[in-house]
Parts: sequence; structure tokens; C-alpha cells
Amino acid sequence: MRGGSPTLEKHNVMNEIIPVVIFTLVLVGGVFGYAYYVTSTGKSEDENKNYIPDSWEIGFKWFFTSKVIIVFITGVGLGFLLKTYF
Repeated sequence: MRGGSPTLEKHNVMNEIIPVVIFTLVLVGGVFGYAYYVTSTGKSEDENKNYIPDSWEIGFKWFFTSKVIIVFITGVGLGFLLKTYF
């Protein structure tokens, strides 16, 4: 049987998971922020005015069409982790 309290083990796992979730949120937010910046400054063409460069829509359509779901899942995950940790 392993020693240590269950609370301590739970906090150790959370200490590893929380930075990964925060990094994922920052990365996804950075991609969307940069897409907005590039299209709003006119550095990339955006024919349908959705603030996603048309060249990105061709290759990564699955990512941008599921934007709401991705942000929702990561937000719920972060909320759950923070609730569990604190």
C-alpha cells in the first residue's frame, strides 16, 4: 500500500495538470488573437469577414469551425480543475 494522504496525492496530480490546461488556453487564445490581428490590419485576406485568414481556413477549417466547442471544453476543464484544487 502506498503511503501518503489522498489529499496530498490529489494536489500533486493537479500541480501537473493545471499548467498543461493553462498552456493550452494560452496557445488557443494566441492563435485566435493572432488571426484577428492579421485580418484586422489587412496583412491577410479575409473575404467573409470572420477574422480568420482565408489561407488558414483552407488548411485548418476543422479547428476554426469547432472554436466554440474547444474554448468551452477547456474553460470547463480549467474551472473543474481549479474547483478541485482549491
